[in-house]
Amino acid sequence: MYKRMLKTALASSLMVGWSSTSVAMTANASTEALPIQISSLQAGTVTIGYDIRSSKKRHKLMIVKSNTVYTYDLDPALRSETFPLQSGGGTYDITLVENISGTAYRKLGTTSIDLPDSEADQVFLGSVQNVDWKKAKKATALAAKLTAAKKTDKDKAQAIREYVTTHIEYADKEIGIAYLPNADDTLTSGKGMCYDYASLMAVMLRSVGIPTKLVMGSTTYVTEYHAWNEIYLNGKWVIVDATVDAAYKQAGKSIPFSKEASKYTVQKVY
Repeated sequence: MYKRMLKTALASSLMVGWSSTSVAMTANASTEALPIQISSLQAGTVTIGYDIRSSKKRHKLMIVKSNTVYTYDLDPALRSETFPLQSGGGTYDITLVENISGTAYRKLGTTSIDLPDSEADQVFLGSVQNVDWKKAKKATALAAKLTAAKKTDKDKAQAIREYVTTHIEYADKEIGIAYLPNADDTLTSGKGMCYDYASLMAVMLRSVGIPTKLVMGSTTYVTEYHAWNEIYLNGKWVIVDATVDAAYKQAGKSIPFSKEASKYTVQKVY
């Protein structure tokens, strides 16, 4: 009964604000090489340099490996951003596109890079666009404090999960289509949606050296698009859902630290 009540309550508020927009490419678009910085390639990530400050149009980056496509909105206020190469070792095609109208985009540049298999497993420690732990000074300092006396990665992960589920309250947000979470803002406000919970967890865990995925998809716990984490502990990936855990905790109920994989369906991994 309680699970049904929790699922109904959460479903009314857990809304997706970051779904990828479909991209329809125009034909015969001219392209040129993208300014790729590969200093972070050994960490399973790639830094993309760009300058779109003078443009009022929306720009996206498409990263493709085989049939797997990830699309990212670019921040016009920045000159570069770092993105994960999370589809394993091999060749990635990276394309910068500019919006023309609606869902129609034209190519501005494209390039290909190769990720060695030996480097592919480092990606879930990286500081990337939606898990930017290198800029999250407050969150990383707190993670270091919470884990200082802990001996194992599981102890560290449990300490961080305990803090997040105790101190962050679920709240809907008015967000745009290109919304990105900010771990320090989430800590300061004490509020966030599932994307904020999952990003904050990944920021804190990666900053103390624990490989952590930010995962998006669906779960039987809620009816809307959802975000959660997978944490690498004792040689395997463990599902941890801080949003669901916080709802249970704040309702005076308990729930296991790790969740059953059968209750989750993965669509995107960062």
